[in-house]
Amino acid sequence: MANTMQFDLVSPERRLASLQVTAVQIPGADGDMTAMPDHAPTITTLRPGILKVEGPEGSSEYLVTGGFAQIGADTLSVLAEKAIPVTEVTRAHLDELIAEARASHDAAKAQEHHSIVDDAAKLLADMEALGTHMGL
Repeated sequence: MANTMQFDLVSPERRLASLQVTAVQIPGADGDMTAMPDHAPTITTLRPGILKVEGPEGSSEYLVTGGFAQIGADTLSVLAEKAIPVTEVTRAHLDELIAEARASHDAAKAQEHHSIVDDAAKLLADMEALGTHMGL
């Protein structure tokens, strides 16, 4: 079993991380999961949450709003819709993300498309919960 795996985190704005890691906790759409070296190949979607990275150099955390993770035996690539190091997150960031989620929910309700309304409501609830979790 390998001790580390290559981890890359990118968003449309920038590359946030490219390093060797021992474990990454991923906020998957179907629940949290931890990827470690020799993980079975998996692709999963992300929900808003905190992505936690552990490696030989220490640990770090990133707020992600969604996206995809592709896990292999020796690599993990995360393509995030938005990603911000937790150390850089402010109340203003969270307020903006919650406002965007609320606007999406309101627009979906206006269209009266139930599955879109449900998805938008889930996104809004996840964003509000993230704000509570972070204590900002």
